[in-house]
Amino acid sequence: MLTVKFNLRTFFALLAITVAFIAPSLAQQQQRQGGNASRPTEEERGNTAMKKGLLDDSTKMVYGPKTSLYYYEHFVRNNRFKQMELDTSLTGFHNYEAVANTWYKYQDLGNLGTAARPVFYDVPNQIGRTSGFHAYDLYHNTPDSIRYYNTKSPYTKIEAFFGGGNRNKLDIGFARNITPNWNVGIGYHTIRARKTLNPTTRDDNNVVNDSYEIHSNYKSDNGKYFLLGTITRMKHNVNEQGGIIPPSVDTTSLYFTYEDAKVWLSNSKAVDLRQNYHLYHEYEILKGWQAYHVFDKSKQAVTFFSNLGTSDSTYFNTNRFNSINEDNAFSKEDTTNNHNHFSEWKNEVGFKGDFGPVYYNAFLKFRTGRMASRFFTSNNSFTELSLGGALRGEINENWIFEAEGEYLIPDGYRVKGLFISPFLDVSYTKALYKPNMMQQQYSGNHYMWKNDFSNTGVDQIKGTIKGDFKNYKIRPNLTINRVNNYIFYNEEMVPEQISSEAFMVIPGLESHLVFAGKFHWQSEAYYTLITGGAADKFRIPELFINTRFFFDGPMFDDHVYVQLGIEGRYRSDNYAPAYMPATQQFYLQNNFNVYAYPVVDAFLNFRINRTRVLFRYNHLNSGQMPNDGYFITPDYTGLKGMLDLGISWYFFD
Repeated sequence: MLTVKFNLRTFFALLAITVAFIAPSLAQQQQRQGGNASRPTEEERGNTAMKKGLLDDSTKMVYGPKTSLYYYEHFVRNNRFKQMELDTSLTGFHNYEAVANTWYKYQDLGNLGTAARPVFYDVPNQIGRTSGFHAYDLYHNTPDSIRYYNTKSPYTKIEAFFGGGNRNKLDIGFARNITPNWNVGIGYHTIRARKTLNPTTRDDNNVVNDSYEIHSNYKSDNGKYFLLGTITRMKHNVNEQGGIIPPSVDTTSLYFTYEDAKVWLSNSKAVDLRQNYHLYHEYEILKGWQAYHVFDKSKQAVTFFSNLGTSDSTYFNTNRFNSINEDNAFSKEDTTNNHNHFSEWKNEVGFKGDFGPVYYNAFLKFRTGRMASRFFTSNNSFTELSLGGALRGEINENWIFEAEGEYLIPDGYRVKGLFISPFLDVSYTKALYKPNMMQQQYSGNHYMWKNDFSNTGVDQIKGTIKGDFKNYKIRPNLTINRVNNYIFYNEEMVPEQISSEAFMVIPGLESHLVFAGKFHWQSEAYYTLITGGAADKFRIPELFINTRFFFDGPMFDDHVYVQLGIEGRYRSDNYAPAYMPATQQFYLQNNFNVYAYPVVDAFLNFRINRTRVLFRYNHLNSGQMPNDGYFITPDYTGLKGMLDLGISWYFFD
């Protein structure tokens, strides 16, 4: 108990000292610059009127979050165009990592930038072929996630996060209007995450990520032509560790020793390189009727290297399919050098428009691509043709009906219906989607297969009841899935398809309670029940709970906005999938129970003018539980107690 008190005192004392020293000086600087303190956002305090226009008392233009707006491509494509203000909210700002930002709905390997998979099953958006290498999807900015800007002045964003144990992340963005109708921008992102298990030097990194995007948007003077384009690239390097050697294998190996842990791999590396060229443009032929075209050229090169002349060889099975092949120029004895290269071209043409309150869309899509490998006798290629469309009816902004569908000729489809009202949201999705390229064919040094799997079918119903009261919001919800012909990686770490069905019933509850106007309690909880012959192929915790309690309000004469609180998460016992670095796939296992463990973090987020700062103490309850720590994935431990900090700046000149 003494340790808990010490941790709490130390954490909050550091935060209080930081606020006390930094806030007054920044507040004075803000007053000298004109006192243009940004007010609470809609997320934090609801809609508030603009206190000032774009012109101040001296008729000089005032630039800020309200004059640098952004939107996404789907706003344009779906004829629901709106421009959004830059985010200055504090809620969730302390969850700066990609996994934490989903409120831990992904399972990773316990460190920033490591392989991750969704905890809950969901219907894929792509019913056609994909590469099958999705372990690092979270860290890649896809075209649909790119923000397109309309700025009255040059806009720059710098966000730097310094995690305990040298888990660091940097995001930089810049955008400016060349003309009133033409904007260009760039973004750069990097991760440098030191190993949390058995680092040998200060810069012994587990993950090194560098990625960027270049984007532009243009609208003609008469408003008839709209163009959006982006180039994205990511190189994600991971020095794989294979997890902690179990004490049952090596009696000198112990869990929860972190820096002193014994790990399986120290001479193995995975690389995921992705690049995408994307173009969307449309032309209004008649008022309310547009024709559009979408072009994509993308590639993904995935490699895995391991020096089998070291102790790393003991981690893998005895197969050496490629390293003993003397006829292949890329084969080397005592070396695993797996390489897979996925590429695709996509063109989509269609028309869309509005007829009164009804939106309509029809399209034709053509995709062609292939998976190549140094060890394939020939490339595994595909060609796909699909057609589809959408309808949407809006009685008003609160009552909406939507339907969309796509038919992949001759044996794939996805249809979805959605109803939105002030009290109830309901959706139904039915899909039949293709196996990915990795599941169909793979040739590595340790694993090799060639399959002819059938398509996977799914029906999904989602419903949410919306109860909004003055100081309380509650969202009871229910998800029902029926999945058949599901493909998974079995205990032998190879893909398998099961013809039996799985039925999932997942009731949930989301709530937000406000006390005295400044104290907030946000929670979400889900219970998962799975039945059917394929039930054991889905490893989802029976109970999944997140909650946070925090103070949210102004301080120092309203110059500083503060959030101070604690956040907890809980997952019930489950045999979570394990991870195989050689194939970059999660697979089923039945021997390692990722036991239930409540994790508590403490955080302080505050904003001064346009600058946001975060402090987060991870695993506040470390050392105070019956277990010495917690696992996220078999043989991969979660974070020990450590302090993270971060800062976000916006500049408008």
